[in-house]
Amino acid sequence: MRKPDSIEHLYLDFDGFFASVEQLREPRLRGRPVGVVPYQGGGRTCIIACSREAKARGVKSVMMVDEARAVCRDLVLVPQKPDLYRRAHNALVSEIGTVIPVDQVKSIDELSCWLDRKHRAAPHELADRIKTVIRYNIGATLTCSIGMAANRHLAKIASDTRKPDGLVIWHPEDVPAQLARLKLADIPGIGRSMAKRLARAAVVDIPGFMALQPKQARALWRNVTGERLWYALHGYAVESPETERNMFGHSRVLPPDGRGLDDARVMGRLLLTKAARRMRRANFYASALYLSLRGYERSWGDVEALGEVADDMAILAAFARLWEHVVAVIPPATKILRLSVTLGELTDAGARQTDMFANDDAERQRCETLTQAMDSLNARYGQTVVSLGPWAPPAGGNVGSKISYTRIPEAEDNW
Repeated sequence: MRKPDSIEHLYLDFDGFFASVEQLREPRLRGRPVGVVPYQGGGRTCIIACSREAKARGVKSVMMVDEARAVCRDLVLVPQKPDLYRRAHNALVSEIGTVIPVDQVKSIDELSCWLDRKHRAAPHELADRIKTVIRYNIGATLTCSIGMAANRHLAKIASDTRKPDGLVIWHPEDVPAQLARLKLADIPGIGRSMAKRLARAAVVDIPGFMALQPKQARALWRNVTGERLWYALHGYAVESPETERNMFGHSRVLPPDGRGLDDARVMGRLLLTKAARRMRRANFYASALYLSLRGYERSWGDVEALGEVADDMAILAAFARLWEHVVAVIPPATKILRLSVTLGELTDAGARQTDMFANDDAERQRCETLTQAMDSLNARYGQTVVSLGPWAPPAGGNVGSKISYTRIPEAEDNW
């Protein structure tokens, strides 16, 4: 395996991205502690993102609003605006691309770039140019922390060590000493449960992990991930394998005035329709539908088998059956805090096998043709103009579109 002798990757992480975009949009928010919440008037929910000013006052993501206001009395709450963040992301990627080609978009607020020979020779100049185009072409409220190292994983770790608006360059010879200053919890890929497993093997710090053999790391992880991490931290040119899509789903925290079972059913139907549209755009069929409901004290859920379908008729019919089965054991007055719907066990559209025993292929084709016609109309007008059954999104919208840390939202998510 190749071991670079110079920096080869740049990792960029936007600082407090969602709250910073809100401050860019609303000048009155600049310089003030801002907390982004799931919905308008979210006094009984949690902070899902916060500005650097809020962080400096002790506010953290996933902190309940009451707790956040106790540590920061002048905290300003704003409801999430996923489409605004999507557009800001696209603008930022475009501007950075004028300075250096973007190699990979890792999430809505993180990306990486490959450094050619010219960029490796002048890394500080490159970072200054990136920060300058963001400041003057997008806005000064949006800052980023940049790390550079021999591989992408090390560059990401470096970017996390100096925030906000930082620049950290780890040349290969500097890496062992820099890593030794960190904790195991600072390393992406070592979560709480894995740290406990390492501790049981007498590995309690990064030098201890580095002293392992690659196969020992693999054995501790019980898969190749541990070995890959070992090589990454030792500075080898390690590339993560492409992940395969295995599900499409949406979840939502329900507002206080919409937590009844009927409200949850309507929301679940809307979320599922959105998930099915995403699945069709990616050319997949699903063979399983999962439903999960969470109340104040317990959760409920189940799965319904599908026969490799993609049309709204089959999917929503399965949802109706699954809903009746799940709610049959839920007390009628139960308040639902959160629900999620997921289409899983995916099959590529070109590899779908018809079910010879179901004998419903002709009906499926008719339903798929109708669903395709509805998708085409919605795409033509850029909004939901036709749907199977009523389409009444709640106040504030964001059905199927929310702050996402694992994927880049699409414009279609907001239809």
